[in-house]
Amino acid sequence: MKRASRCSQSLAELKLYLASTSTPIFSRYHKRKMAIKLRNEYGPVLHMPTLKENLKEKGPQNATDSYVHKQYPANQGQEVEYFVAGTHPYPPGPGVALTADTKIQRMPSESAAQSLAVALPSQTKTDVNRTAPSGSEYRHPGASDRPQPTAMNSIVMETGNTKNSALMAKKAPTMPKPQWHPPWKLYRVISGHLGWVRCIAVEPGNQWFVTGSADRTIKIWDLASGKLKLSLTGHISTVRGVIVSTRSPYLFSCGEDKQVKCWDLEYNKVIRHYHGHLSAVYGLDLHPTIDVLVTCSRDSTARIWDVRTKASVHTLSGHTNAVATVRCQAAEPQIITGSHDTTIRLWDLVAGKTRVTLTNHKKSVRAVVLHPRHYTFASGSPDNIKQWKFPDGSFIQNLSGHNAIINTLTVNSDGVLVSGADNGTMHLWDWRTGYNFQRVHAAVQPGSLDSESGIFACAFDQSESRLLTAEADKTIKVYREDDTATEETHPVSWKPEIIKRKRF
Repeated sequence: MKRASRCSQSLAELKLYLASTSTPIFSRYHKRKMAIKLRNEYGPVLHMPTLKENLKEKGPQNATDSYVHKQYPANQGQEVEYFVAGTHPYPPGPGVALTADTKIQRMPSESAAQSLAVALPSQTKTDVNRTAPSGSEYRHPGASDRPQPTAMNSIVMETGNTKNSALMAKKAPTMPKPQWHPPWKLYRVISGHLGWVRCIAVEPGNQWFVTGSADRTIKIWDLASGKLKLSLTGHISTVRGVIVSTRSPYLFSCGEDKQVKCWDLEYNKVIRHYHGHLSAVYGLDLHPTIDVLVTCSRDSTARIWDVRTKASVHTLSGHTNAVATVRCQAAEPQIITGSHDTTIRLWDLVAGKTRVTLTNHKKSVRAVVLHPRHYTFASGSPDNIKQWKFPDGSFIQNLSGHNAIINTLTVNSDGVLVSGADNGTMHLWDWRTGYNFQRVHAAVQPGSLDSESGIFACAFDQSESRLLTAEADKTIKVYREDDTATEETHPVSWKPEIIKRKRF
């Protein structure tokens, strides 16, 4: 009983003490917490300068008037005087009303006021500049991200301590004048195959060239006379790719029979087979500096082979549809593939993995060609021809106008790009500017159907003076430059038009 009475007496004394104290414990803690919050959160804005005009007072204002937008009278021939105030009225903390102390706006230093007044233009000048927003400042939500040729760019010019806004017209990008190239003319038609001629390659010595056909044969022709020198049989289906080695007397071929063969040209016999592809092999290429062969197939893969041991070094997986073309080079990336899945892949030869995937094309990529001098390449698709820059596949430009299925591309060191299409048309382009300087549609061989007008492959000879095409009318056509053509007889019909380069 004594202990309980002692506890109740202590509790009563504590209540009496708390009631008599002017500043409760919880109130002091709250004030200390609010002081810290004020210093941390409101400290930076308590001394922020603002711009106000010296206007006549229109009567007493309450605390909420400070947040209402003021209507300024028009300038009636008087100089506008700047009044640089300290801050907007801010309460000392959240939930605290404004007091007489918090309404006071302190003046900043004289130097700060002068610098602020010089930097900010008058209200009238600001309104003039705001009447027509420049192209670089305003963009409609549905507008294109690309810069418009006629857009006006706002340029800020600094002179001493002043900044003047000037509008200057941005010059529209124009296509540079293309290099003049003489037109090419047909001067020979070679026949001998009994099916579509699907592939063609010229040997390094420039004495003969080789073709592969749907008649399952490989034929070797004399380049100067166009006469047949040799026929090789061994494939049991269409021959889709041929290439002659620069490092050994070997000829490599591939076909729709899933076979990849190595022919010894001293004995005209097959000496090696490369087994591994699960479907038709559409193309092949040799590495220029090492004994490596790369093939691409309808099984959505490309394979890297050791020429001597016939071992499959890597299987390049990643494409989701048939791989139609493959190219090799000594520099990185050493392997480039184009596929019916609309993508182009740049591969790491050592790791056997993709470095970059280019997805700009909207339709299947059947042709890729590397420029012999520049660190660039081009790809052909029914949507358009695109040029790219190594090593990362940076987009350069589109070559639009060849509205057909592009089966083949080739380019010479003079910058003449040739594209051959499924409808039998051939377009010649200036590589640098993308100017289409000639279009050719040769007549089909007599006795062939008009529908058999198609170009499957094309190649320049080693001297780059002759252009050979492998066609669907079972012939090989040979073109050469027109020696009688001049810039006067065949002028470049070029105008400095605005470049229209689509990103996709």
